[in-house]
Amino acid sequence: MNTRTVLEAALTWTGSRFQPGIRIAIDATGRIEAAGPLELEPTERLPRRALIPGLVDAHSHAFQRGLRGHTERFLQGTGSFWTWREAMYALADSLDGPTFRDLCVRAFEEMRDAGITTVGEFHYLHHGPDRPDGALDPLVLEAASHVGIRLVLLQSYYRTGGIDGPLLHEQRRFGCGSPNEYWEGLDRLAETLDPATQTLGVAPHSIRAARLDDVAILHAEARRRGLPFHMHVEEQRREVEECITAYGEPPMALLLRTLPSMEGVVAVHCTHTRPEDLSAFVGAGGSVCVCPLTEANLGDGLPDLSVIAGLADRLCLGTDSNARIGMVEEMRWLEYGQRLKHERRGVLAGPDGGVAGALLSMATVGGSQALGVEAGAIEAGRWADLATLDLDAPELAGCDADSLPDAWVFGAGDRAIAATCVGGRWREVSRPDSD
Repeated sequence: MNTRTVLEAALTWTGSRFQPGIRIAIDATGRIEAAGPLELEPTERLPRRALIPGLVDAHSHAFQRGLRGHTERFLQGTGSFWTWREAMYALADSLDGPTFRDLCVRAFEEMRDAGITTVGEFHYLHHGPDRPDGALDPLVLEAASHVGIRLVLLQSYYRTGGIDGPLLHEQRRFGCGSPNEYWEGLDRLAETLDPATQTLGVAPHSIRAARLDDVAILHAEARRRGLPFHMHVEEQRREVEECITAYGEPPMALLLRTLPSMEGVVAVHCTHTRPEDLSAFVGAGGSVCVCPLTEANLGDGLPDLSVIAGLADRLCLGTDSNARIGMVEEMRWLEYGQRLKHERRGVLAGPDGGVAGALLSMATVGGSQALGVEAGAIEAGRWADLATLDLDAPELAGCDADSLPDAWVFGAGDRAIAATCVGGRWREVSRPDSD
């Protein structure tokens, strides 16, 4: 972008509803200067489009896109997360640099077509096949630049193959020897970032892959540097049971006792977190990232989110294994899963009683907060990361401004996304007519 743009769509999401007549001034750097009923002549009109903040995918493992279509047969009986993990290990072991980069590109392109403009890539496949060289780390950055998606590289720390156990042979390409080695690698990566679209975060993989004292060291330095801190927490019952055996309490309670602050901490999954621990975690400043499609695909279970319902800015969403990349489905199934668990409707409704608006806030504001990026809302000072809905999409036929949020979240899919914008740069969605 070389000049200021003034954009006006037929409808614009203001944070609580769609309104006509909203104009958005975007400066030459790709940030929003002002938004509202501005007395500025539009330089670009979108007459049959509704404008929303770009969706934020707070948790992705892009290379797992390569598993799609290869893990859905169960000839030896009931499958589980742990049998799926063996297939994931086999995929990771098979990848060279070019194939890994291609999978990242493919996943990131699908994300853009699903309305996602920012991804938190929880990256743990670091090394080439022969030695611990970190050769795959810069390829994630390259893939994101190629696609034009905003990237927070959540660089994973993976040291143990179980609580206090050595790495398995299958995990050798994930490994990091010490916190000092980790920070040296992170500092090298920091020198290669695109400052306009790429940042870093700290991500000890889980309580089974990082020693407790290392988690505390990484958290302290992440806080000092002002970096987001993400970690898998209580996705599987076995993880919880092993932690209780080793430490006398489950992972979330352990983190609450060990870390001095939950500010900036994002716990991914929390599928089996006790309600009292979840409430204490969020009350202390933590955020929760849920990945409904992956958690359903892997048979993880359903978290109990009723204790933090109404706190949309403390909940965010991820596509995780990328078996299906569809953020509107993640939003929909976040609420549907809670309805099935609690046998009532509207579990995650916002203060106004609306569910779609609350879910959209989780997929935008909540995700941006969890990743530490200045996006997620159409307001001054934030990046112009946007998506448009096609008001002529068949699924949205007959909708007005009031019914559009519910019609899109509960009745439509990715096909309603027409284009996305990252830092003021637009990309039209390209897909077959079928959804």
